[in-house]
Amino acid sequence: MLWYLGRRLLQVIPVFIGATLLLYALVFLRPGDPVAALGGERGLPEAVQQQIRAQFHLDQPFFVQYLYFLKGIFTFDLGNTFTGRPVSEVVADALPITFQLAIMALLIETVFGIGFGLFAGLRKGKLFDSTVLVLSLLLIALPTFVTGLVLQIVVGVQLDWLPVTAGRDPDVVSLLMPAVVLATTSFAQILRLTRTSVIENVTADFVRTARAKGLSRGRVVNRHVLRNSLIPVVTFIGVDLGNLMTGSIVTEGIFNINGVGGTLFDAISRGESVTIVTMSTVIVLVYIVANLLVDLLYAVLDPRIRYA
Repeated sequence: MLWYLGRRLLQVIPVFIGATLLLYALVFLRPGDPVAALGGERGLPEAVQQQIRAQFHLDQPFFVQYLYFLKGIFTFDLGNTFTGRPVSEVVADALPITFQLAIMALLIETVFGIGFGLFAGLRKGKLFDSTVLVLSLLLIALPTFVTGLVLQIVVGVQLDWLPVTAGRDPDVVSLLMPAVVLATTSFAQILRLTRTSVIENVTADFVRTARAKGLSRGRVVNRHVLRNSLIPVVTFIGVDLGNLMTGSIVTEGIFNINGVGGTLFDAISRGESVTIVTMSTVIVLVYIVANLLVDLLYAVLDPRIRYA
């Protein structure tokens, strides 16, 4: 197990370098001059522009800028934004909010998606199964901003159950509605994936054998059907954590959340390469860690999988 973890951690190094290099190249190739755009229509004096370019190393070649970025990563000194605020402070303020929102959405979609999917799979062809399939297809088809606006009007305005917007310093209650909106599409996908997997495993030979041994229905479902059905679902959930963090941009805009979405949008509009690449790199690392945890969960769900 330790050997496996060490090997996977070593794989993070080339992924990290490749991802940051690609992201930095995309930002570098972005059309326009971010320094010239700081002055608006009037523009900045040439001397001031040259000073800003020298301060942020924008007058250096691409690889020199990238090396300065790597130096800032390893020395924990990412410099400042164009507004003079430290990049590390901007990232530290935005990431916890988005991460909390993504974790809440992940819990909602996992618990309800697996629960409804298991119930529907065990009652294939019944009224509940047909209703769930139609509702899940509707949730997948609806855009996120439509779901968000509908919940804001119904739950926030008419029923007055939850705050309409989260604000700059959100708590768990104010993030509950955005988390539900963020989780809707993935909830429907987990539900359908769990249902399909349960239907396949219910008729499997090992389930028939368990029933023939006289095991109770609950034990058969929990120990054999559900456990084996969760393998593809866990794979989806592991990848979805990163998707939730990147997909929260629209949700954060609807509910006025000052998270990664708004911060990235502002950084892209100003051309702040360090902020953009740092935020994106953290999301890449989330993908890597989530997939590592998924690999470890495989051994828990399926005893045949062992990492020697």
